[in-house]
Amino acid sequence: MRSRRVHWAWLVAVAAFVALVGAAGFRAAPSVLIDPLHHEFGWSRGTISAAVSINLLLYGFISPFAAALMERLGMRRVVAGALLLVAAGSGLTVFMTASWQLLLCWGVLVGTGTGAMALAFVATVTSRWFVRHRGLVSGVLTAAGAAGQLVFLPLIAALATEHGWRPASLTVAGAALAVVPVVLLLLRDRPSDVGTTPYGGEAEEEPPPAPKGSAVRALTVLRDAARTPTFWLLAGGFAICGASTNGLIGTHFVPAAHDHGMPHTTAAGLLALVGLFDIAGTIASGWLTDRVDPRWLLGAYYTLRGASLIVLPQLFAPTTEPPMWAFIVFYGLDWVATVPPTVALCRERFGMAGPIVFGWVFASHQVGAAFAAFGAGVTRDHLGSYDLAWYVAGGLCAFAALMSLRIRPNERATPKH
Repeated sequence: MRSRRVHWAWLVAVAAFVALVGAAGFRAAPSVLIDPLHHEFGWSRGTISAAVSINLLLYGFISPFAAALMERLGMRRVVAGALLLVAAGSGLTVFMTASWQLLLCWGVLVGTGTGAMALAFVATVTSRWFVRHRGLVSGVLTAAGAAGQLVFLPLIAALATEHGWRPASLTVAGAALAVVPVVLLLLRDRPSDVGTTPYGGEAEEEPPPAPKGSAVRALTVLRDAARTPTFWLLAGGFAICGASTNGLIGTHFVPAAHDHGMPHTTAAGLLALVGLFDIAGTIASGWLTDRVDPRWLLGAYYTLRGASLIVLPQLFAPTTEPPMWAFIVFYGLDWVATVPPTVALCRERFGMAGPIVFGWVFASHQVGAAFAAFGAGVTRDHLGSYDLAWYVAGGLCAFAALMSLRIRPNERATPKH
């Protein structure tokens, strides 16, 4: 048989990248629809932010169960089904007339669908398909989230501004359906399925014994991991990571900038640029994770992020001045640079259960994001400004840096599952 020029691992990585680009864009879309929905329906920003919070919570809490379900049904089936769920949730929003329907569509359906393609999917792909360049591939796939934001946010903002939020929602639904064929064609569950080995490895690790159920598997892994300090330090730091990125900046940067006179399309463009610089920052973080102690990387990332958030309230203006550009570059490089070292620590400390453990750690990320999304919306409703939210998030980042540095070196937290 003629050998392939391209290792199957890279085809799987391409399919995963496309799915992750879509998932990030679909999940981020509500951030530019807050004001259009508020103006049309009269719903408060707190109410609309509650839908975003449900979306963020499910985006995280579905993740470990999806990782376990991928062990049982395979990545291809789970990801294709998730894309169909996103399409249904986004498409149905055009018929809504009450706020509970927003909670159901953008919150429950889209949150569940994108959660099945969350960063635990990255951990699953890299653990199964890569031995060489694991950190770098983790960085590239994590950067897919930034790429999705870069592609979708300006488009969604322009559609919502020029034609209303309904065409924007239908665009998200159509894009989700368009990704399904790519997943079915290229994504494979394990190297053994196509008669090969992981990239850079001699033989694939034995898969875990077939669990009685995906939920049981996910909960068993959580029980074992929760007995270790490492898990709680990672989960606590990642909760603050979520609060200071998806929950706060991802959800409220556009309306906060608009409060200071900046057009929605300009603010969405700036948020997309955060995604552009995040691509470079996250890939670099993956490269560094292969070479530097991940604990020190996390400590540095959280410290720098906190400093940038504390100065942000002084940078808002009707136009984009040089200090704001500096924030976009600096903050963008750090946006999700925390993911590759966190994935590496989960894999090192928890063995083959690492992807599911990371799913639970990522769930804590989304708990933090949900609290920040809702809390910042309520803060804006009551105080008329987002300033307090930026300052609190900056202070929490310093605490996350300390937690990361307290993770014990070279600790094997649990036996391999």
